[in-house]
Formats: sequence, structure tokens, C-alpha cells
Amino acid sequence: MKLKINNEVLELKEPLTLEKLAQKLNISNAIFATVDGRMRELSYMIANDADIEFMGLDSDVGMRIYEATLRYVFTKALYELDPTKQIRFSYSISRSILATIENDDMTVELYEMLLKKVQEIIERKVDIKRIKVSKEEATKLYTKQNYLDKIETLKLRKENHVNLYQSDDFINYMFSYMLPNTSYLTKFDTKFYNPGFLIFFPRSELKGELPAFVDQKTFGNSLKQAYKWSKIIGGDTIANINKHSLTRDKQVDFVNLCETKHNNQLADLGNQIYEIKDDIKLIAVAGPSSSGKTTFTNRLRIELLSRGIKPMMISMDNYYKPKHEAPKDSDGNPDLEHVEALDVEQFSKDMADLAMGKSVSLPIFDFKQGKRVAGPSVKLEKDSPILIEGIHALNERLTELIPSHQKFNIFISPNTQLHIDDHNPISLTDLRLIRRMVRDQKYRNTPVTMTLDMWSSVRRGEFKWIYPHQETANFVYNSELSYELLVLNKIALPHLNAVPRDDKHFIVANRLVKFLKYFNEIDATLIPSNSILLEFIGGSPFHD
Repeated sequence: MKLKINNEVLELKEPLTLEKLAQKLNISNAIFATVDGRMRELSYMIANDADIEFMGLDSDVGMRIYEATLRYVFTKALYELDPTKQIRFSYSISRSILATIENDDMTVELYEMLLKKVQEIIERKVDIKRIKVSKEEATKLYTKQNYLDKIETLKLRKENHVNLYQSDDFINYMFSYMLPNTSYLTKFDTKFYNPGFLIFFPRSELKGELPAFVDQKTFGNSLKQAYKWSKIIGGDTIANINKHSLTRDKQVDFVNLCETKHNNQLADLGNQIYEIKDDIKLIAVAGPSSSGKTTFTNRLRIELLSRGIKPMMISMDNYYKPKHEAPKDSDGNPDLEHVEALDVEQFSKDMADLAMGKSVSLPIFDFKQGKRVAGPSVKLEKDSPILIEGIHALNERLTELIPSHQKFNIFISPNTQLHIDDHNPISLTDLRLIRRMVRDQKYRNTPVTMTLDMWSSVRRGEFKWIYPHQETANFVYNSELSYELLVLNKIALPHLNAVPRDDKHFIVANRLVKFLKYFNEIDATLIPSNSILLEFIGGSPFHD
């Protein structure tokens, strides 16, 4: 058979697995491969002519396979140490996973024993094999291992068969493809971090390297509060969230319960700003894509108006330079997410002048001409702070002429602590991606494949320009709504299911489908008119 591998042709006489083929070719960094455009595990057998491309940890898919296999091995290790203990994984600070024991405390002694067991399993090079069983058989296997939360998820599955992964006599499913054996897990780190420990894994955006640990206290506290909230309302797993959708009365209660959390956060934020209103000259709002910044900023404006504070909203977009003056990205195109794409000096000067009570002629960016033109002359009234929102709003360079004690920084992000089951958390990034897909489809008639084309660039911009400043926030607003995937799923699923198998984005689309299909649906007419969710599905009074 004739194989085209990473653009080189190789002829083989006998079938062999992708793993053996990678070894034969001395490709040491392979995590998975695409075969004729379709994603395949390294255990996949090549028996016919094929076009093959091996991929590593510098790809998002490779990173997710590695991370899922890590969770699998830690779960296996704890099961071998003490099958009565239940481990739960949650995405946490510093690009890590937080592992906790649900039915007991995580002690230093247990942590050290667990690490030793994990290392032993890795050194033994234990095979991880995919098996296909009926739902009935899977239920029996999960019952034996006391994984009752997985049985609740199985009940939501329409198909009669289940793919599981077996290693020795241990079985589990991590909603992901897996590595063929445990010996691949040579690159990870951990840190004891009450109430559990953090697991650091190679990141694709770092070219397969481990992230440096940064103790993000502000962001970490937001995740902690999100976890508490999910437990209070019974919204920590898909199965529990679906219980809120069974009757219209339950739907009404659940929607309003979640929206009340947003209202309470706004009231708390309004109180904090009111207490120091005489000192505050500028309020800055920043957050990653699809956090709901537009709706939030308008609702904050109204919240402050109700307290006699009259913020002046200023659009940072009006300070863009013409495209030919913007920095270039790696492809030589204008990088409009770069801070230098804005006229930093002019923006900083104008904000400082306004804060000092001077009249300022604000520019307006004329998108037809592709440049700024003169705008109105404005002056701050008493009790009228500046309110700005944008990707660079928390970047000190833009407001360095205003003293720190006169600024109030707000970071907004949907900090979900939602799980498919105890071993499978849903990524905060995936929630934002689904929001973005739905919004792009609604407002721009953009197919999900085009959104996915842009997503890696969006993420690079977030890591470079947003996340480094999140710890400067005086307030973190959690824009997650625990009911939102009960609404977004019915909009997103038809488009995700329509992505062809041979499309380069099928892998991501299929990953999202794997958990979205488990959510029930609720009546979207129950959503309040000022909800952040309407910014994505349409009908928001704050969104054009």
C-alpha cells in the first residue's frame, strides 16, 4: 500500500497501526493523526492507501487528547488506591485542572500516594483500549466502579451502544479520543492546592510546553463562587440541569434563579462603586470574546443611573488607527487586536483630560473612510465617570495618566463549573465558543466553520492582551447562566451536525456535539428582555 505521510510517499507491504508507523518513521511527538482528513487515534490500523498527517501537542486537538488521558490515569490510580473515593475534575486557575475528592478530604498523604501510583501506571506502559458495549453493559460496569453520576449521563444517551476505554480491569470514558498507552504521559506537573491539587498539562498555545504557575487569586475566587453556586441550585452536571427543564414551572423558576444571580452581582457592583463614587473617574470593562460585554456594560450604566451616577460611555473603537498604520500579524496582515492598533497616546490623553474636567473633542471612526474624523466636544458632569469597554480596557498603558485610585476595573467572563460527569468538566472556552457560533450565525449569517477559522486567532489575542490584566480587576462579573445551554443547544446543534466529516473543523464540531446533545430544551420566550443571553440569540435591546 502507498502512504502519503506529511507530504512524503512511503510504500508498505503489511498493515500496521499509526503508533507503529510513527515509530518506524521516528516521529516521536505524535499524539494523533488525520487519515484522509479524518481524525484517528494512534491505535488505528492502516490497511489501505492513505494520506496521513501526524499531529502533536502544539495542536488544540492533541492537547485535549493528552489532557483527557491524564484525567483517565489519575482516575484509574485513585480507583486502584481506594475505589470508595470519588474524584472530580474542574478547570481552574493558571490553565490547570483542579482535582478534588467529592466524598472526603484531599490530604497531603493521599496526594503523595496518588502521584506515586500515577507514576507507576505510566512506567508500566499500560494499554488503553477502546471497547464498544451496550448501554446496559456500561451501566453494570459503572455500577461496579460506583460511578453513579456516569449512569445518570448514560440515561440521556439515545444511542444503544457506548464507547468506553479499558486499561487492565478499569473502564472509563472521558468524551475524547485517547492515547494508546500510559507511557506517553511524560510531561505534566501537579501542585497541592486546597481543597485538592492542580494538574498542569502541555498547552497548544505554548507549543506543547507546560504553563508557568500563576496564583490568580481574583479569578480563582470567582471560580470558587461559581462552584458553590452550581451546587446550591443543582446545576453542576448536565443531568442535574435537565431536571430543571421537565415542566414549565421548573423552567420559569430556573431561568429566573439564574438571572437573579446576575441581578445580585450588578447590585453588589453598584454598591461598591457608589461607596467610592467621589473618587472614581474611570470604570473599565474587559473580558474575552462572547462574555456578554455589550449587554453587561449597558446594564451597569442603568444600575449606576439608578444611584444618581451618570456614566459617560466612550467607545474605544473610535480610537483605531487606519489599517495601514496597524501592526502586522505573523501572516503580514493588519493585527487589529494589537494594542498598537489603537492610538494609545491620544486615548490616554483624552481620558486624562476628561477626568480632570476639561472639554475634549472625541473622535469618531468612519469605517467607510477607514479613518477617524472629528466628533463632538464633551465634558464630564459631576457624578459622571467615564465608562469604557473593550479588549484593552484593563491595559494600564491606555489609562496610565489617571491615578490608580481613580479607576475601577471590571473583568467579565462566563466562569462555569459545569460537568458532563465528575470526570469530565465542560471548558469555559467551549461555552464562549458556542455563544460566538450562535451569535455569528444570527447576526452575520456566518457558518460555524468560519467562526472556527477565526477562533484560534481570537484565542491568541486573549492570551496576549486580556488574561495578563485580569488580576488587576476590582470586580469579576461571572456572566455564566446555568440554563443557557438548554437554549443554545437547539440553535447550535443543527449547524454543528451539518459540518462534513472531511471538513478540517469536524473534530471540534463533533466534540461539542458530544455533550450538547445531552441537554434538554427550554422555552426561549422565558428569557428576560435584558438578559445577556439575548446578545447571542437575538432580541436584546442593547444589541444591534
